[in-house]
Amino acid sequence: MTNIAKTKAGWYSKFKAFGPGILMASAAIGGSHIVASTQAGALYGWQLAIIVILVNIFKYPFFRFGTQYTLERKKTLIEGYGEKGKIYLWVFFIMNIFSAIINIAAVGILTAAILANILKLTVLPSLTPAAMASMINMLTTIVLVGSLAMMIFGGYKLLDSSSKFIVVSLTVATVIAVVIAMFKHHPMAPNFVAPSPWKLKALPFIISLMGWMPAPIEISAINSMWTVEKQQEMKVPRKIAMLDFNVGYYVTTILAFVFLALGALIQYGTGTAIKGASAAYITQFIKMYSSVIGNWSGLLIAFIAFMCIFGTTITVVDGYSRANAECLRLIRKQKEVTTADFNIWMIVTVILAMIIVFFFAGNVAAMMNFAMIFSFVSAPVYSYLNFSLVKDNSKLPVWLWFLSVAGIVYLSGFTIFFLVYLSGILK
Repeated sequence: MTNIAKTKAGWYSKFKAFGPGILMASAAIGGSHIVASTQAGALYGWQLAIIVILVNIFKYPFFRFGTQYTLERKKTLIEGYGEKGKIYLWVFFIMNIFSAIINIAAVGILTAAILANILKLTVLPSLTPAAMASMINMLTTIVLVGSLAMMIFGGYKLLDSSSKFIVVSLTVATVIAVVIAMFKHHPMAPNFVAPSPWKLKALPFIISLMGWMPAPIEISAINSMWTVEKQQEMKVPRKIAMLDFNVGYYVTTILAFVFLALGALIQYGTGTAIKGASAAYITQFIKMYSSVIGNWSGLLIAFIAFMCIFGTTITVVDGYSRANAECLRLIRKQKEVTTADFNIWMIVTVILAMIIVFFFAGNVAAMMNFAMIFSFVSAPVYSYLNFSLVKDNSKLPVWLWFLSVAGIVYLSGFTIFFLVYLSGILK
């Protein structure tokens, strides 16, 4: 075998060994990137880039612990919570049930909004906003039931293989759009005044931006379980498994900037009213691509975005259900989670998520904002759970220890500030 052939074989084996890190990226590249990051750029230009940098840096240790702890201890974070104390396990379990229902409902309704736009671009061009809102509820049911069926019949292998294609496709399309936009003139609106995000009224948007950036922290425990699943499928060396995690995390971080750039380069300052995280904004999102790549790309980008968010939906249906089933197993001291147990958790979680969706009556913006803000407010608890577990069982490098403490302070500080803001004390 030639050196070139050996190199190709080596890279192929590494890519084949990738899985949990790319799954995490698939779960992350959804509402936080397509909606929140793009809107941040469209509304405030590059001003919120610092927030994107900080939240990705300060959340890094808590996501890393999901992979690191599992590789070192040969057990999941959730098993670690149980060993540390029942109170830790119960806190995670109760919060994760709420996170599962809310986040699955949010990504399901966003997937349905993109699907409704695809239908409007193809077979239903005269679809009115009112009819679209009504259709979104029906499509959300189809999306969630479809995700459930795919997981029941396809399982982890389907999730593992499809996520790589979805992440790569959206990455390539978005990078192309941003590169073209950099060399294309977009005139500013006359008398445009740049809005400032550093005012109290912008705080809810900043909190929602950070809530799912790059993903809710509880995904780290889910990623821990995917790591175990991958190790059962094939023995992945620790070095490759950590590379998988880092590649996935770095990709989500870089893409957050790419999507922010998309909004900053194309929509910012043009005078176009930026819609909320709604079906109407999805239409704007698709038009951003077609305005720089060409009208022909609109349907293609809509399809790729749909596949990306649908991939996120499938991923979180699997992940949250897997985590909750494992929590209940440990509480009941069962030997293992059976396939039936896992399927029941998926079915019940999807049903509850659909009830939440119908409660919001197709209001994508309200559902998304609620889910993102809830994820941020709960982040300090999840981050402390991970840090307290790993620091007791591993000798952390000094830089990682300080970064973890700084991360908890950052997340807790913003959460307290936001709760004070909600109380009405700050005017």
